[in-house]
Amino acid sequence: MNRSAEWPIAIRSVDIAQPPQALTGLGRYSRVRVFVSRGHDLIGAVDIWNRGAEALSAMRVHDAIADHLALELIKAELRNQLLDRSSARELPVAIVSVIVPTCGRPGDLHRCLASLTKQRTRHTIEVVVVDNRPSSGTSVAVIRDFPSVRLIEEHRPGLSYARNTGITRATGSIIVATDDDVVASDDWIEKLIAPFVRPEVVAVTGHVLPLELETEAQCRFEAYGGLGKGFTPFEFDASWFGGRRDAVPTWRIGATANAAFRASIFRDPRIGLLDEALGAGMPTGCSEDTYLFYRILNSGGTIVYEPSAYVWHRHRAAMAGLRAQIRAYSTGHVAYHLTTLTRDGDRRALVRLLYSLPRTYVERAWQRLRGHNDYPLSLILLEIVGNLAAPLALWRARRRVRRLGRSERPARERNDAVPLEGQAT
Repeated sequence: MNRSAEWPIAIRSVDIAQPPQALTGLGRYSRVRVFVSRGHDLIGAVDIWNRGAEALSAMRVHDAIADHLALELIKAELRNQLLDRSSARELPVAIVSVIVPTCGRPGDLHRCLASLTKQRTRHTIEVVVVDNRPSSGTSVAVIRDFPSVRLIEEHRPGLSYARNTGITRATGSIIVATDDDVVASDDWIEKLIAPFVRPEVVAVTGHVLPLELETEAQCRFEAYGGLGKGFTPFEFDASWFGGRRDAVPTWRIGATANAAFRASIFRDPRIGLLDEALGAGMPTGCSEDTYLFYRILNSGGTIVYEPSAYVWHRHRAAMAGLRAQIRAYSTGHVAYHLTTLTRDGDRRALVRLLYSLPRTYVERAWQRLRGHNDYPLSLILLEIVGNLAAPLALWRARRRVRRLGRSERPARERNDAVPLEGQAT
C-alpha cells in the first residue's frame, strides 16, 4: 500500500446497544477508525478499510467489531455484571471545578466550552477559563457566549502557571483539568469523578481519543502514542510505585487533558501544585502532569484510570507543529526524570536515562530500518535531540520560575465546597 493511503482516516463512533447502522460520508477516506461503546461504556476501536467507498454496510461494521473486539466485549459484559451485583455507593453531590487554560485559540475554546455546558451530571459544575495570553483579547469574546463561565487572567507564560492559577481560584472540592482543544462526552464529568467514592482515590484520569485524523501530522501523532492510554481500567498505587526497579512510568497514567483531583492534595505539602518549571510554555515543554502523578503516588495516594470517562482531542494539523510537540515531549520526558532524581532523590531515574531510554530508540530505529513500522527516522532523531536538550532546558526553566515567582498553595479549605467522604474538612 502506498503512503498516500495512510491518511486521512475517518473517525466514527458506534454504540452496539443501538440498532446497527451503515457508516456514510467516507468517500475521501481509505479507512475508518470506529470507536465502539455499549451505552456510555467505551470498549475499544477497530480500523476498517473502505478504500474510498462512500459507505460501509451495517453488516460489515458489525462483523469487523465482532472479529476484532470479541474478547473486549466479553470482558465489558463481565464487568457490567459485577457492577450490577455489587453494592457500590454513590458519590455525594459535590462542586466540581473544571479548569480550562487557553492561549489564543478561540475556535477550540468555544468548542470545548460548548461541550462542558452540555454535561449530564448531578454535581454542580464551575468552569474556570484561565487566559494565558490575555493581550490577544480572544477569550473575552468567546466567554460572552457562556455567561456562567469565569474568566481569569494569568500573565506569566506557561501552562503550569495557568493551571495553578485556576486551581487556587477554584471553589470545588474536586478539580478537573482539561485543555481548550478538547471536546468532552456528555457524561464525562459523572464518569470521571465517580471513583472518588473510595477515600483512598485522590486522582482519576480518563481516555483521550482523536477528534479527527485528517492530516499526516494528526495520524503520525496518534501512531506516536497520542494522548490516550487504552481501553482497560487500571489502578496505580503505592505498591505499583515502589515495586519498580526502573523509573516510575507515570506517563502511562494519563494526562491533564483529562484528569480529576481532590482539591485537598494541592494544599498537601507532599504534593502541592504543578511544578511550574515543567510544562508547555517553558523550555522543558511538558511533564508537569507526570511529575504531579509521581508526587501523588509517592505520598501514598491511589490514581484510577477510567477509560469510559473519555474526551476528544484535536491534534495539531501541521507537521511543523507535530515536530515541535514531539521535541517538547522528549525534552520534558528527560526533565521529569532529572526532577525526580535531583528533587526526590529517586535514583531509578538513572536506569531510564542511561539504559532503557537509549535502548528504546535503538529498537525503534532497527524496526524502522527493517520495515516493521513507518515511523520516520527523522522524528526518532528529533526525539533524541530533545532528550539531549533537557538538562539545559530544565536549568533555564527553573531560572525563569525564580524570576517570575511560584504560585502559592491554597491556604485553607473551600468553605462553599461540598466535601467528599474521606476528604479532610
